[in-house]
Amino acid sequence: MAAYSSAQQEALKEFKQDIGHLNTLSNSSRQKLIMILGTADNDTGLKVNDLADAIGLSQPATSHHLKHLKDIGMVGSRREGNMVYYYLTLDDTIARLERLTSALKRQNENG
Repeated sequence: MAAYSSAQQEALKEFKQDIGHLNTLSNSSRQKLIMILGTADNDTGLKVNDLADAIGLSQPATSHHLKHLKDIGMVGSRREGNMVYYYLTLDDTIARLERLTSALKRQNENG
């Protein structure tokens, strides 16, 4: 294959920068957690046991998935006593995905 065009190089750069987000978002349990947290009140959040019941996983498995989402900045948490409440933050995730799709569109238009 010939050398990559500048639009293709830009798209590849975005993929490399966003690989952690893409890998995290590829898991169906994490996708379910995002959908559930997206409907929750961010001021109160949801407890891990409630989230585990909602997606049909154990509390430890749900906590593991929440940690991945928290590591990439999609989920935040707050502690009240011995209870932890999780909420959706998204941080820069939407901006990352928009940059990636824009780069792919430019590559497609130029390709």
